Amino acid sequence: MIILLRRILCTSILVLILASCSRKKDSFISRNYHAVTTEFNTLYNGNLALDQGKNALIQTFDDNYWEVLPIERISFEENTSLGEENRDPNFVRAEEKAIKAIQRHSMKIDGEERNPQMDEAFLLLGKARYFDQQFVPALEAFNYVLAYYPKSNNIAQAKVWKEKTNIRLENNEIAIENLNKIFKVEKNLKNQDIADAKAMLAQAYLNLNKPDSALIYIKEASDLTRKYEERGRYNYIKGQLYNRLDKKDSANLAFQEVIDLNRKIPRKYHINAHLEQIRNSDLTTEDTLALRERLDKMVSNRENRPFLDKIYYTKAAYYMSLGKEDSAIANYNKSLRETSTDNYLVSRDYLALADYNFEQAAYKTAGAYYDSMLGKISDRTREYRSVKKKRDNLTDVIAYEDLTLRNDSIISLVTMSEEDLTAYFENYIAELKAKEAADSIARVDKIRNNEFFNSNASTRKKTQAAPGEFYFYNDVAVAYGKQAFERRWGKRRLADGWRLSSKQTPASNGGPLPIALQEEEETQKKTAQDYIATLPRDRTQIDSLIKERDFAYFQLGLIYKEKFKEYPLAASRLEKLLSFKPDEKLVLPATYNLYQVYDSMGAFAKAETYKNEITTKYSDSRYATRINNPNTALEADAEAPEEIYKGLYKRFQNQEYAGLLSDLEVKIDQLYGDPYLPKFELLKATVLGRYKGYDAYKESLNYVALTYPRTEEGKKAQNLLRNALPTMKFENFDDEAISINYKVLYSFTSSDVQGARDFQKRLVESFEKIGYTQFSTSIDVYNEKESFVVIHFLDSRNQAEGLVELLAVNDEVRITRPNTIIASENYKIIQVHKNFDAYKAQKTN
Repeated sequence: MIILLRRILCTSILVLILASCSRKKDSFISRNYHAVTTEFNTLYNGNLALDQGKNALIQTFDDNYWEVLPIERISFEENTSLGEENRDPNFVRAEEKAIKAIQRHSMKIDGEERNPQMDEAFLLLGKARYFDQQFVPALEAFNYVLAYYPKSNNIAQAKVWKEKTNIRLENNEIAIENLNKIFKVEKNLKNQDIADAKAMLAQAYLNLNKPDSALIYIKEASDLTRKYEERGRYNYIKGQLYNRLDKKDSANLAFQEVIDLNRKIPRKYHINAHLEQIRNSDLTTEDTLALRERLDKMVSNRENRPFLDKIYYTKAAYYMSLGKEDSAIANYNKSLRETSTDNYLVSRDYLALADYNFEQAAYKTAGAYYDSMLGKISDRTREYRSVKKKRDNLTDVIAYEDLTLRNDSIISLVTMSEEDLTAYFENYIAELKAKEAADSIARVDKIRNNEFFNSNASTRKKTQAAPGEFYFYNDVAVAYGKQAFERRWGKRRLADGWRLSSKQTPASNGGPLPIALQEEEETQKKTAQDYIATLPRDRTQIDSLIKERDFAYFQLGLIYKEKFKEYPLAASRLEKLLSFKPDEKLVLPATYNLYQVYDSMGAFAKAETYKNEITTKYSDSRYATRINNPNTALEADAEAPEEIYKGLYKRFQNQEYAGLLSDLEVKIDQLYGDPYLPKFELLKATVLGRYKGYDAYKESLNYVALTYPRTEEGKKAQNLLRNALPTMKFENFDDEAISINYKVLYSFTSSDVQGARDFQKRLVESFEKIGYTQFSTSIDVYNEKESFVVIHFLDSRNQAEGLVELLAVNDEVRITRPNTIIASENYKIIQVHKNFDAYKAQKTN
């Protein structure tokens, strides 16, 4: 009975307590219950989650040390819209706890909040949203604190966080103005709060590209903060800002402050500060040996292993600045071999190696490094476009250099006497045999030196001998043995008397040896006469090789001059071209470009020589005019290729194909070797396609694609051949029963241009008279003999026939000229393939 009474009493007391803890009652117990529960339960867990999220950001944020570091680490990704699973769970939890505190423990009675912890809850809510990149909702939370909790001791902190949010929303000027007001008005700010505010002021000025103003506030922030990680970061940013302002000494002092913090800060700040100091060093005045020892010490320190990629890169740059290129290249490669998450650093390694190889004229290697570098940077950057352009130009250089080397070799051989050729190839065959013998010896030595044969049998027991000591356990030895056997005997069946020739296994190509071995055998058996027989002897072939080589030298000169500004290389290629006594069409442009090259190099005496040659020998040329009147703009030169092309293209748009083709032939002949030539060739191909049809178009495109493969026009021709031409290939006329667009054609001879124009005018007037103004007309060239006056936009054959009949019977019009009604799809076919007669024959049948 007593126990029962106690239970009833306890239950009653508990019910009374709970009833008195209602959020609607302004009682002492209620206020304190909700305040204590909010502070030590919900807000405690929320702030704990917030701190965990911030620490995770510090640990995982991928800083770009090539740029000024951001004050705060927030990864700006559009992740919040992709679902909650992609958001940081710590910040989500902090936000949930803040909302829970507000929903369950807010005591707003008679318009006044009775729970003193609610300002803390809204502040936590704003911070959680801030770090979760929900800046507008965060701003609302901070504004709520300022509006409804004016007596809160967190007012100053809420103001600072509001301006931090404004900075994230790019309201930098407003944030700067308000933060400066806070410093004047708020007197109870803690040093850490002031440090945070000063640091964000620095960020605002950085956003406005005012590094000198940012430097003032980041200094103050680094002095005020009591967090070593922040102090290290702020000092590092201070050093970066000094570097941006070109104050190397002050920057080095700032980086030294970072270094002095040593193990109190993350290792990444310590290492990067060392590297920045080394990069700022003046190698002309400082002890270069001490710098090298400093770098070597950093490499040997085991703690620095995660940063070896950066250390090796800095070491490479150090050696390159001293002119020790071999050591620099070795360290660039070491940097690349390290596992690096810094794509920009990797791109710098590749770029340095690419530039070095380019300067050494190792163009293929340079091209490969440029390709690797482009894969490590964004394709939206200016640097990407610049390097990509250089890489594309390098492709042309590689191709033209290979072509000149090949053609020079062939041309030098065909000019030799028979005796000299025989001696040359006999010497070549001897060198091949010597090389093969050396390779065979090297392979045997490799086998002998193999670890399987280097085993010290005397130190092993026979019962424990390694299986590799047996010949057939060595894959290298077996492969070499098979090759040697097949070279001598060919394929043999495993049978008695295997040495007999009848036991040979037929090869798939009908010979006794595998194809690869047969080729090697054939190479060994070749005589000097066999090689001589492969040389071109026909004069046309030789002339073609010479013409191709000369054009390649000319293009190399232009590329080195115009695209790479490598004037010595340009001069060497152009002068070598002139030494060949090339086609007269190349002499004048090559001479003019040599004049420009030497003028750019400051070699005025040589430039004057070429200038005089042009003005005396070619006084009537546009090049002489340009030299004598240097103030005349190229675009204004009526004889400039650009102006000529514009005029010809306008005639193409006007369908003046007959005279245009002959004029294009003349200009192409005159402009041989000019960079604008491929444009004329492609225009010619297009004119031929419109005037003579598919086959002529295909042939001309093939010529452009093969002759100018590295130009924009050549690439466009290749694309047309690959993608457009196959869709234009004629098989059958389309079924007109399903067509929804028709045309009416009236044929005219190509010589009767005025007659076609008069008829077109008569058609237009007729449409106005009969009220059919929705149709349009045109004059389309068909071929060199025939043109069409065309009526467009007819919806069906019946409509087309009705229109033709109406034009014929209408007394005011009376147009009875013979015509052809054709579907638009088939009209395209006859224009492309010039098979109008076949179409008419099909319709007749």
